[in-house]
Amino acid sequence: MIPASAVAVETAATAYPAIVAKLIRVTGDWGLAEDCAQEALAAALARWPGEGVPDNPGGWLMTVARNRAVDALRRSAVERRKLREVAVLALTAATEPAPAEEVADDRLRLVFTCCHPALALEARTALTLRTICAVPTADLARAFLVSESTMTRRLTRAKTKIASAGIPYRVPSGAALDERLPGVLAVVYLLFTQGYNADGAPAFATEAVRLARLVTRLMPRQPEPAALLALLLFQHSRRDTRQDGNGELVPLDRQDRTRWDHSAIEEAQQILSGLHHDGPYLWQATIAACHATAAAPEATDWHRIAECYDRLLELQPSPVIALNRAVAHGYASGPSTGLALLAGARVTGVLEDYPLAIAAEADLRARAGDRDRAAALFREAAERTHSGAERRALLARADEL
Repeated sequence: MIPASAVAVETAATAYPAIVAKLIRVTGDWGLAEDCAQEALAAALARWPGEGVPDNPGGWLMTVARNRAVDALRRSAVERRKLREVAVLALTAATEPAPAEEVADDRLRLVFTCCHPALALEARTALTLRTICAVPTADLARAFLVSESTMTRRLTRAKTKIASAGIPYRVPSGAALDERLPGVLAVVYLLFTQGYNADGAPAFATEAVRLARLVTRLMPRQPEPAALLALLLFQHSRRDTRQDGNGELVPLDRQDRTRWDHSAIEEAQQILSGLHHDGPYLWQATIAACHATAAAPEATDWHRIAECYDRLLELQPSPVIALNRAVAHGYASGPSTGLALLAGARVTGVLEDYPLAIAAEADLRARAGDRDRAAALFREAAERTHSGAERRALLARADEL
C-alpha cells in the first residue's frame, strides 16, 4: 500500500497548478493563490496519514485551498462581490466539481501569464517551473546557480510586475495568439535544455516534456505545440544513454541504441505523422526523427537532415542553425562542403568563440584527414566550454586523434 504522504506528494504535482490557476482567476491575487495551495498541501500531509486518503484527493485539496482563500479574504475585507464569488465556489466544490474545460482554461491562462514577453526570459522560465511544474524554489536556485533568497526575490519581482503592469490573466486570440505562442514554446524548450545539457538538472527535462504535453492537450488546433512535444520525446528517448557509468558524455554515434526509449520514439513518430504544417518545431522534430529512427549511425539520412536545416534556416535565420546546417551538409555531401558552409556561418563573428562551432570544425577537419589541426581545435573548444562534462569529452576526442 502506498503511504498517504507519498500520495499527497504525487497529488501535489498534478493538483497544485490547477489550484493556483483557479484561485488566481477568481481572486486576482497571485500570492494568496500560492499560499492557499501550499496550506492545503501541508494540511494533506498532516491529516492523510492518520485519517486516510480521501476518495478524491485533488478535490479535497481544492476545497481546503478555497476555504483558506475565503478566510483570508474575510480578514482582509476585500470587496463583497469577490468574496461572495469565492464563498460560493467553496460551498459548492464538493458537489459541483469544475468542468474539465474550465480547469484546462485556467491552466492555459496561467501558462501564458507566466510566459508573458514583458517578463525577462529567465524570469519566465523560473516562474513557469515554480508555478506550473511546482518545482521547489531551492531546486530552482541550484539549477540557475543562485542562492535561494535570490531566486525568491526573482520570483517575487516577476509576480509583482505581473500585478503592477496589469498583465492580463488570459490566453490571447487571433493574431495576438500567433504572436505569443512561439514565446511560450520557447520557454518550454528552454526548460528542456536546462535538463538536457551535460551539466543540467535531468528533472527539468522531464518537467518540460510534461508541460509540452499540457500545452498540446490544451491547444489541440495549434500544430506547433504538438511538433515541440514530438521533438522533446525524440530527444528525451536517449536520456539513459547520453552518459556512461562514470558520468562521462557518450556521443550520439556511440550510444547503445537498443537502450533508447523506443516507446517514446514511437509516440513521437505518431504525433509527427499527423502534422503537415510548415513550422520551426516541425522541421526540428523531423531532424530528430532521422536520428532516432536510424538503426545505426551510418544509416542516418543526412540528406534529409540537410534539407530540413535548409528550410529551418529560411524560417529562423540564426548563427546556430547555420552552424548545424553546415554540419549536416558536411555529413551529407562531404567535409569540404561542410567547412565551406561553416566559414560562411562564421563571417559575422558571432560564432568565433562558440565552443560548439570550434568542435564542429574540428570534426569536419578530422573527417577530411587533417588530424593534427582537428586535435588542436578540439582542445581549443575544450578550453572555451563552461561544462565540465563537455570539456572532458572534447579532450578525449583530441587524444583519440
